[in-house]
Amino acid sequence: MQTFSYVKASSVDKALASASAGRFIAGGTTLVDLMKLRVEQPPALVDINLLPLDKIEPLPNGGLHIGALVRNSDLAWNTTVKEKYTVLSEALLSGASPQLRNMATTGGNLLQRTRCAYFREPSAGMPGGYGCNKRTPGSGCAALEGFHRIHAILGTSDHCIATHPSDMCVAMAALEAVIHMEGPKGKRAIPFAEFHKLPGDTPNIENALEPGELIMYVDLPKPIDGAKSTYLKLRDRASYEFALASAAVVAKMEGGHIRYVRVAMGGVGTKPWRSHEAEAALMGKSADAATFRKAAEAALAGAKPRTDNAFKVELAKRCLVRTLKTATA
Repeated sequence: MQTFSYVKASSVDKALASASAGRFIAGGTTLVDLMKLRVEQPPALVDINLLPLDKIEPLPNGGLHIGALVRNSDLAWNTTVKEKYTVLSEALLSGASPQLRNMATTGGNLLQRTRCAYFREPSAGMPGGYGCNKRTPGSGCAALEGFHRIHAILGTSDHCIATHPSDMCVAMAALEAVIHMEGPKGKRAIPFAEFHKLPGDTPNIENALEPGELIMYVDLPKPIDGAKSTYLKLRDRASYEFALASAAVVAKMEGGHIRYVRVAMGGVGTKPWRSHEAEAALMGKSADAATFRKAAEAALAGAKPRTDNAFKVELAKRCLVRTLKTATA
């Protein structure tokens, strides 16, 4: 392993002051793996586990405040989350394993990196290795003409088709979370939809974090009165597997018609995929099979499948239809 230094920050100020030296680490469930693979080789790690960012608290406006160091297990089993933000609890419990959920944090999950095998290949982006524009801009994307069964069909570009892996982020996209950060330029907040970046011609830029910034907490808005929410994940096996297609839906019914709906999808996009097209097809409509299928068609209308992942188009449609049926029942 590459030699690195280690700093344990005792306060937010000290963590930010040390940020220029390397990378923040909390649970380490992604970063340590990538360091072992030589995908990431930070000169220093700044341990932030002592920071007071591990609380789940109600907000005055009825929403929920989630610290960046809240562990996935604690968030999933929190009573308020289970009852009022069910989609988030279900998404978290569908991810990883109990051991990993006990370590993984909210902030770390927001920054989770792709499972693309070419990206994770130690020699990717190096002379003689696989091309990976995330690792080495301009080196190409081996997945385009390689094995791309798990790769994205929405939000892709000629430079990258890597899928965003997080379940939690799909739920937070549907819940319209707000991410709060602090860094050298001060504090700022950003809507969830603006945090993750499409690959375009710069797939190495994955999110809106600026150098030295630290995710502090995530705020969820007040739940919609009378709404139901749910998450469905389709995968190759029942546990410890990433989504081939998933859907998060928040919906409110009145008089047999859909009066509020938010739709997000995972396993198919280069970022957590909010589908405004599906929402437009659902608003004000009756909750029936025909409406759900039209919404699914709208959600996948822009899909650009390749040879190995073409099956994801129909799989994602069926996933969304089933999730909508559950959320509007």
